[in-house]
Amino acid sequence: MDYRQVKLPVIHLPILRQIKMCTFVLSAPGQDFFTVLVMETDFLHWIGYAASVIIAVSMTMSSIVKFRMINLAGAAIFCVYGILIGAIPVAVLNGFIVLVDIYYLVNIFSQKEVFEKMRVRNDNKYIKRFLEFYHDDIQRFSPGFEHKPELNTYSFLILRNMAVAGILLARREQGEILHILLDYVKAEYRDFKNGKFIFHRLKDEMIRDGFTRVVTQSHTPRHKKYLKKLGFKQVNDIQFELRLSASRSEQASKPGRKDPQ
Repeated sequence: MDYRQVKLPVIHLPILRQIKMCTFVLSAPGQDFFTVLVMETDFLHWIGYAASVIIAVSMTMSSIVKFRMINLAGAAIFCVYGILIGAIPVAVLNGFIVLVDIYYLVNIFSQKEVFEKMRVRNDNKYIKRFLEFYHDDIQRFSPGFEHKPELNTYSFLILRNMAVAGILLARREQGEILHILLDYVKAEYRDFKNGKFIFHRLKDEMIRDGFTRVVTQSHTPRHKKYLKKLGFKQVNDIQFELRLSASRSEQASKPGRKDPQ
């Protein structure tokens, strides 16, 4: 039977869906109308399921930026879903959530943040309490880490708009190598800005202090991904290195450079 010659039954569906159904059926002669209808309905249900999963995933994000971005995607899909099934309240509510997410994301990315580093004593009591409080989370990224103040050359608090966002513990090795013992950032600040401040904006300061390389170890895939994004090169399974400048031996071996007598 050719459905182009059959008057389609009136079905109580939203106007957009009725038009879409009729177009789909007229273009697919030979298929049962109600089979097509069920297929189309299942497709719309899957859109709703996908939006629900994305919204649920967004609720698990500790980073406010990731939460807003994923929540924005889920709400946008839910808004489209609401329009397709004729559920105007669903479309309006999720359209409003989309606008709210966009508003806050624009504020976050346009806000000028002030980063500072504050050097403290290696046996600083705040550092000790900080490490105790965030012990479990630190072990997730740096399993086996143990604070030994006597090994540290540098202990820094990383401030973000005057709030403590993380800490950096390091020591000098072989005169020109900065060995990072711990680079920890609190969950709500994990957007790579802290790392970029330390290893990019402070690069010249590190070079002036005589450092030519930054080395560290990583034992988790997530931390390795973080290091690679900041420009570290993987030397072996756990060792990572960031070159700041040519080493002294490399500088001494350059043509035309005379070794000191």
